[in-house]
Amino acid sequence: MRMRIVDAFTDRPFTGNPAGVLLLDTDAFPDDGWLRSVALEVNHAETAFAHPLPEGGEAHWALRWFTPAAEVAMCGHATLATTHVLHTTGAHKGPVRFSTRSGVLVAAPAEDGSVTMDFPTAPLTPLDLPEGFSEALGTEPLTVFDTGPLVGDLLVEVAAERTVHALRPDLRTLGARSARGVIATARAENPSLGYDFVSRCFFPNVGIDEDPVTGSAHTALAPYWSERLGRTALTGLQASPRPGRVRTELRGERTALGGRAVTVIEGELLSAALPDGRMAGGGPSD
Repeated sequence: MRMRIVDAFTDRPFTGNPAGVLLLDTDAFPDDGWLRSVALEVNHAETAFAHPLPEGGEAHWALRWFTPAAEVAMCGHATLATTHVLHTTGAHKGPVRFSTRSGVLVAAPAEDGSVTMDFPTAPLTPLDLPEGFSEALGTEPLTVFDTGPLVGDLLVEVAAERTVHALRPDLRTLGARSARGVIATARAENPSLGYDFVSRCFFPNVGIDEDPVTGSAHTALAPYWSERLGRTALTGLQASPRPGRVRTELRGERTALGGRAVTVIEGELLSAALPDGRMAGGGPSD
């Protein structure tokens, strides 16, 4: 089985968010325990597993995402990485329809190598500041919002972009105050640099202290900043140690997420590690 490591939301190796991608030639997913073991072995923020679906259905491929600690309901960067692998290996041509826990997600590769994904827009519900939250985050938020069940984070705006860059949160305490974690954001101090807002994402509850570039978070950041900036099309910079940019376009109940990806590693998952001793394929490039 071919394992690929793909850096997503970037066009340069060793930046953006790395994801493991496994394309299966089976008609169902292997046992969940095996999927979790592979994701733990890969040890990136997410590993994506996909298998083809019968022709004529509502989707082309089934897709699931696992962190080293848990399965997640929605993941943008690993969807981008999977689309990139399908497109560059010739395993699928044109827009891809994925069947996922978040419904059918469509990802469309362009001639220039970029990918635009159609995701559900996160509902934003204002909240009172949880007790002890400011101390755990390391700054006093201006606003706090719940992002709904699919994203599962608290979205907080802080005073300035420089504040986002300087955050050093108490992750254990922070994790006790949200389902998955926290998205901290601020308006860009200098939009001429090519981005409109900045963010960082901390997800201790799923084993990710800081996620490098988070597509799903931008389904909440897009409506938040579109309302405040008066534009539906924006670009976000996720200012992690492996930064990346996400193009967003708010389309009502759906949000378009755009970016690039680059494959940096290809390897072989050897027979001793395969589920039930069965071989599985990884696309026509193998």
